[in-house]
Amino acid sequence: MGEFDKEVNVLALVKGEERFIFLFDDENRDETLRQLARFAADPELDFSWYDAAMLSRKIRDAVPSEDDFLASEEFDSLSIDDFN
Repeated sequence: MGEFDKEVNVLALVKGEERFIFLFDDENRDETLRQLARFAADPELDFSWYDAAMLSRKIRDAVPSEDDFLASEEFDSLSIDDFN
């Protein structure tokens, strides 16, 4: 199997002048989810916890895992107020 045979997902977020582009596959999806949290926690970036939650939902939709059924229930119980 060649290096380019793997499916790679691309997720992009544009906020004003800033562009956030994430490339992920099955193997590094969890690391990508952790990176979203690191970006959200960085006050230098215009990347909110809401952005992180929205993108993590898209990552989980693209590359589902058994743990996500538990996590998605937690996310569904959150409201926008939890991110302010």
